[in-house]
Amino acid sequence: QRHYQPTKYSQLGHFCRMVTFSSICSLLVAQACAVIAASSPDMLRSRRLDYEWLARYHPESIVTDHAAIDLDQLAIESQLARKTDEGFQNAKAIYQQGGYSKSFAQLKLNDPLPFPIKKGTIVTGIDSSGASVAGTIMIDAEKGISTLSIQYKASESQADYVTCQVGALSSFGMEKLDGCFAVNGTIDINDEVVEYTYDPKANNNNARTISDFSKSAGTKMFNCGAGCPHQEFLKYYNYYGTLTYGDDMVLGALDGEKTLFKNGNLDFSKYNLNERAAFAKRATKYMNIYMYVIREMEDSIGDCKASCKYCNDDPVHAWDEAVAFYTGSLQQGKVAGGEGVLLYSLADRMCLSFNTCGPKGKSTMGTSKVNTDIFELFALGQYNLQSGQCELMRDITDRIIDLMAIPLIQSVLYYSYQVDQNRLIRGEEEMAAGAAVAHALLPRIAACNMVDAWKVYDNLSVNAKNPDFHSVKKALENNYECMNTKCSDVGGVWSAGMKDFQEGAEPCSISSQTMRTANSSNTVNILAIALGSAAGAIALLSCCCILFLYRREKDGNPVFKQTDKTLT
Repeated sequence: QRHYQPTKYSQLGHFCRMVTFSSICSLLVAQACAVIAASSPDMLRSRRLDYEWLARYHPESIVTDHAAIDLDQLAIESQLARKTDEGFQNAKAIYQQGGYSKSFAQLKLNDPLPFPIKKGTIVTGIDSSGASVAGTIMIDAEKGISTLSIQYKASESQADYVTCQVGALSSFGMEKLDGCFAVNGTIDINDEVVEYTYDPKANNNNARTISDFSKSAGTKMFNCGAGCPHQEFLKYYNYYGTLTYGDDMVLGALDGEKTLFKNGNLDFSKYNLNERAAFAKRATKYMNIYMYVIREMEDSIGDCKASCKYCNDDPVHAWDEAVAFYTGSLQQGKVAGGEGVLLYSLADRMCLSFNTCGPKGKSTMGTSKVNTDIFELFALGQYNLQSGQCELMRDITDRIIDLMAIPLIQSVLYYSYQVDQNRLIRGEEEMAAGAAVAHALLPRIAACNMVDAWKVYDNLSVNAKNPDFHSVKKALENNYECMNTKCSDVGGVWSAGMKDFQEGAEPCSISSQTMRTANSSNTVNILAIALGSAAGAIALLSCCCILFLYRREKDGNPVFKQTDKTLT
């Protein structure tokens, strides 16, 4: 169910969409609006639907339920932190069954359904306290069936997006039944009353899980019709030789078993609980969730209708979902800091260790330059989808994918440096953490140079005897150009005490590599998204303001009106 309403834009957002002097002017305005949306979200709050911000991005649809996937991730990490067999069992249950995202009830009807119901039909009932509960039919229901699956309606507020949270949480007493349908009663469907009964603890489940992000890869990223296989996913499939590499790796770590990949195998039977926990909690987000963010961006491109303004609510919603999965609910509207546990948080943590925070990427304060750049592109992509400029989305998506890999590169460098330079005090968790982030990056390296991928793999397996940071650093730097990354993007291992880079771990000195270029005159130069100069941006905004004032004047509703009062 979509909630996109283009008529609710703020004045700024509206006049940014009015200016269409030519394809060039339209492109510049799109860039300016994207920068404004990403850098000054407060300027766009007025007169828009009150969808809550995801860091510096304003979604055009309800994605609070999608963003809550990070609560599954947090619960997994909390259970793994116990370092017990029971904790691992609970973590596996949350991973496979979920608990916080896309909650639905399976109601057993007292009598066979007397009429068919279409997917998306609204259903209402009450919870145990008598409060109203709303949801929608998940799949078409035929007349005569005895069970209905009803997804709970998500609210626009992240704080109480869905108040029925059960799934795997009920197996260890963490479920929340407030907001679930009462144990028995009636539901209203198209003004028809149907009686039901069910077990709220057993029959409230989740249709979105971190495990399914990987298990569904075959149908959503490989054999999915036009546009498939997705090129980024293909790198991972070619390297690991299986469609479910992420799920296989997570389950291997949770169960202590050996993987059976084409490349990059791991024998978790030789890992202890500390190592397995450190690996598993990173694989869930840097393997499964990471690739699903990309999948949602690809989905938005596939759904985009060219040259069709205000009819692209489906691709806009898919784009919003990508941002939600990248950012999560815990980050909320905070641009820097926050309590996030997903990819946004990783980028901000790594910039502190590599001196790549701030808008110029030369600081250890503020949000990462990676996130700044990604969110400018998220905003620009949203605008292009809304205006039907589908041909611009390929380069934007590819650049976001390249930027998403930078924190993984930094993580590989960070852990390889720690385990090499601090061999006498290095911990098991650091070794396993290094292996996890390396495996999230190896397919991208291998797509450029398999020999260098093997070097990284050999140095960052948990049982590596003498990991060599400089060998890892050189192997990565050899492929920066191929991976569309610059030395300045990655930075170097930073010492807060010395306020300088660690000796031997400084940023590489390779000159700026050749990046992707436009394929046509209409392709956006996404690396120059800030318009090149402040003067240009000011002039463009002035132009927009003049057009806005002119339209208001033409419509008979000028911003500045004469009054009968005499100035004194």
